[in-house]
Amino acid sequence: MVRGYDKHQGRLEALAALGRALARRSHSSCELCAATQVRLDPFEVPPLGEEPLLERTLLLCERCRQGVSAVKRIDGAAWRFLETAVWSELAPAQALSLYLVRSLAGRGESWAVDLLDQVYVAPEVAAWSEAIG
Repeated sequence: MVRGYDKHQGRLEALAALGRALARRSHSSCELCAATQVRLDPFEVPPLGEEPLLERTLLLCERCRQGVSAVKRIDGAAWRFLETAVWSELAPAQALSLYLVRSLAGRGESWAVDLLDQVYVAPEVAAWSEAIG
């Protein structure tokens, strides 16, 4: 039990070490919804690797973090910012946005269905978004 706790604590410390680089990259705003002046925390976009990597981690606000974990219950109208986020230059933001848009389209959100018809991401990003859920 202690071994698992130590491993978890080590991962949290590694994520915290990415904090400064994430804040610099994101200009201290949520990398999905662009919220500022809110608490931002590192979020590893699944599937998780051995160690947290900057290129697989986003800085997200609490609303986006909770939405990712409760994607089946989010209000689609409140998540229209994904129309912009899916075009991000950051692969983890693209992958996570595409995952969320697919989930919303599957629930019948018309704007999400339309967006899926328009969006193009690299094949590896598309595969990554499918591996998230």
